[in-house]
Amino acid sequence: MTANLTDTPAQSRAYRRSGTAWLVSAGLIAMLVLLPVLALVFQALQGSAGLWSHLISTILPVALKDTVILLCGVGLLAAVLGTTTAWLVTAYDFPGRGVLEWALLLPLAVPTYIIAYAYLDILHPVGPVQGAIRWLLGYSSPREFRLPDIRSITGCIFLLGFVLYPYVYIPTRAMFLTQTANLIEASRTLGISRRRVFWHVALPLARPAIAVGISLALMETLNDIGASEFLGVRTLTVSIYTTWVTRGDLPGAAQIALSLLFVVVALIALERWARREQRYSISAQRSRYFEPHRVTATKGLLLFCLGLLPVVIGFVAPASYLVTHAWSRFLFAGLSPRFLSEAINTVVVAAAATAITLLFGLVVAYAMRLQPGRMSIWFYRLSTMGYAAPGTVVAIGVLVILAMVDRLIDQAAIAWFGLSTGLLFIGSGAALLYAYTARFLAISAGGTEAGLARIPQSFDHAARTLGQTTEGTFRYIHLPLSKAALTAGGLLVFVDCVKELPATLLLRPLNFETFATHLYGEAARGTYEEAAIAALAIVIIGIIPVILLSKVGRPKA
Repeated sequence: MTANLTDTPAQSRAYRRSGTAWLVSAGLIAMLVLLPVLALVFQALQGSAGLWSHLISTILPVALKDTVILLCGVGLLAAVLGTTTAWLVTAYDFPGRGVLEWALLLPLAVPTYIIAYAYLDILHPVGPVQGAIRWLLGYSSPREFRLPDIRSITGCIFLLGFVLYPYVYIPTRAMFLTQTANLIEASRTLGISRRRVFWHVALPLARPAIAVGISLALMETLNDIGASEFLGVRTLTVSIYTTWVTRGDLPGAAQIALSLLFVVVALIALERWARREQRYSISAQRSRYFEPHRVTATKGLLLFCLGLLPVVIGFVAPASYLVTHAWSRFLFAGLSPRFLSEAINTVVVAAAATAITLLFGLVVAYAMRLQPGRMSIWFYRLSTMGYAAPGTVVAIGVLVILAMVDRLIDQAAIAWFGLSTGLLFIGSGAALLYAYTARFLAISAGGTEAGLARIPQSFDHAARTLGQTTEGTFRYIHLPLSKAALTAGGLLVFVDCVKELPATLLLRPLNFETFATHLYGEAARGTYEEAAIAALAIVIIGIIPVILLSKVGRPKA
């Protein structure tokens, strides 16, 4: 924290004490996020050598193979869909282009496990799609004609790719929009076709954005448990869940989770290595937005249909299925008696986790502003590392930590008062709040830090000159000016908490159901129509960040 020449010695000491308090608080928050990872390592070491050899010989080879194949397939499909659609709506002007700009974001509203749940019924041998195809071809039974089973690693790659491609579309389109038009025009004057401009100019310049988008899509793929299990793909994440819940083997689950964490670290390192020598800068005075090329009506219709295809597969088809079946279920039996309790559980836990996450993110980001330096930066990085870890990994670490705390409190209560407190934290839902906070703190801290970065330091100096304390400056200047960033971050955290399935499945208290766990249970039993209303509720809530993201990256008129 820089000194102000007008400060008195007492004011300088007060500002240093205040800055130190924020920094210490940020350090404690970073430790809370780091503890589950350390606990995971500790728990993994509890397993015997025989257990590890069993995992290596039976579970890990299949799980690792399926995980790698799934990551490669989803990454490739998401990259192709995200990059081509981004170029489509950026480089060409055609009727419906404005609709596609935001519609291409809609698959983000559908969690991966919901699209698998929907397509399992849509593409079932006796479902509507295969039934219509058989009718057109003159077949009367699935024995005579049926499509390949969607329950396969190919089907999983296809469905996840069409849901996760917006992670590539968003940064890539932003890069295409901000690339200076001078480069494109220079290429065109040299007689290069628009297709070659894409391959030789635009695409190489957008590679950093594509790499970032692919890494985000792969992180979401690693976090998935519902879609992979529904579609019969035995990934590392699914193996963690089955090893822990089905076999009751927590050390074995922790060891698989460490393997998954290694894959995550490798992905992050690979993404950074791929961008190690890629730098691109533009002149702020000369650059302007890329002007799209107007095409003929026929070609425009073709481009619109091509751009609409991912939207139909990734959002329209599953959303239509959910609306139809939810309405049929409502007309037949009304709302389930559990719907209200599940809605309350979902909203209350997500809201509480959002409030804690926003508070912690604000502390970590504000500590960086007050005490810029290596220590505050490291606290920030450690606080945001949870977002890279899949929910199952975070859940195991949180369980180990809180189980230890519960055991200590219970022993102390028995020794002092003769009463047993039982599972005080795990049984009350505190474990869920801890896992949500550790997992999504990066969203809150990143958004808050970006909001604070827009406030000039001169505002801080002016406030200090007027005798305002650090807390007063925060309350009357920084907080009001960061309100938009905090609101956007809070909405994104809330929606992610509502959609989170792996951590919720593993850490929920007994008889505690949310929309996500209810949907998972019904889909696992094959009673798809029972979960349609809950799935539709999750999708409707998921529309919120899509509305926010649709406003990002658009050039102002």
